[in-house]
Amino acid sequence: MAEKSFKYVILGGGVAAGYAAREFSKQGVKPGELAIISKEAVAPYERPALSKAYLFPEGTARLPGFHVCVGSGGERLLPEWYTEKGISLILSTEIVKADLTAKTLTSAAGETFKYQILIIATGSSVIKLSDFGTAGADAKNILYLREVDDADKIVEAIKAKKSGKAVIVGGGYIGLELSAALKINGIDVSMVYPEPWCMPRLFTAGIAAFYESYYENKGISIIKGTVAVGFGANEKGEVKDVQLKDGRVLEADIVVVGVGARPLIGLFKGQVEVDKGGIKTDGFFKTSVPDVYAVGDVATFPMKLYNEIRRVEHVDHARKSAEQAVKAIYASEQGKSVDEYVYLPYFYSRAFDLSWQFYGDNVGETVLFGDSNPTSPTHKFGTYWIKDGKVIGAFLESGTPEENSAIAKLAKAQPPVTNLDQLATEGIAFAAKI
Repeated sequence: MAEKSFKYVILGGGVAAGYAAREFSKQGVKPGELAIISKEAVAPYERPALSKAYLFPEGTARLPGFHVCVGSGGERLLPEWYTEKGISLILSTEIVKADLTAKTLTSAAGETFKYQILIIATGSSVIKLSDFGTAGADAKNILYLREVDDADKIVEAIKAKKSGKAVIVGGGYIGLELSAALKINGIDVSMVYPEPWCMPRLFTAGIAAFYESYYENKGISIIKGTVAVGFGANEKGEVKDVQLKDGRVLEADIVVVGVGARPLIGLFKGQVEVDKGGIKTDGFFKTSVPDVYAVGDVATFPMKLYNEIRRVEHVDHARKSAEQAVKAIYASEQGKSVDEYVYLPYFYSRAFDLSWQFYGDNVGETVLFGDSNPTSPTHKFGTYWIKDGKVIGAFLESGTPEENSAIAKLAKAQPPVTNLDQLATEGIAFAAKI
């Protein structure tokens, strides 16, 4: 097959690829210089929509409505945009071999792509229960969510199993957002997770207690401290029940599994330095291999605010790291410099009429403030994290844009605090003073 050659190649077609392409355009990339190679069949889109409005019965989101960069208030980059800019969008193409020394990528179809500079933006793949050999995990209607094709399968299952029963395996981001989405669609929902409370990587027991009670008040059954060990299927091969480790059996027409994701770095193992499950980079997202950058989920980078090396799986970091890498590429070509990446961790979620934001680091002592009664009409509450006498993290449910901005500023400024009782009393007013 013919070899194709580009100055710049972005490997991966997710959020990071779309934001990188926009930055390349801003930097003046010439027609024919840039290619995006993606195994997905569509141009880059805002992935968070898949667990939210894509599944709503009303006000439903569909492509081309949520192509990048609408998620951050930017221009929507339709496939035509790439054509107009002379950017090659090479879709439905899986790369099976990467030779970083020869600067070549080889596709499953045998095509070869040469590059001068590579940005690895391969993202993550979902962890599947079949990876652990869970009995019956290959039954129909046991679903996962990562790409638009996955979301389409969930939409089809909701239509096919109207008023049916769903079991959500996992109590993290996907578990909480998908439970809400299925419930809104009139499905009877149970959540199962092994941890003592939901979202344990971020939530304290106090935060989680609010969401668990709120979900139970919506009619969602929550089963904690156990895991799915097997699935039964009917004569059509469709899932019919979920067997739990504690011996219980739950009826299920639909199962959605959200038990985490793994960064897709297998193509580069042994060729590039890795750390903490990702590809090790500097503050410009340069890897240990010249002319190779890594961004988004796959990058392990210096978190300057905390003097640590970390890997972050979040859309906000995918966008910002992609832009930083492209700026760094152009700066180095022009003999200029850009500032190192300074990232403030940010997470958010929306479900039912709830909406929370978190900024900073969730370590140290915690102070819960506000009205965390799940039956309250306002349910505005939050938590501060305090370490070494400074507030380093902040969480807020149902904040106004100004209040959310205030907790972001606070997490970056890390103000000193001496009286935790006073902090609890002041609540959001403390952040507003920063």
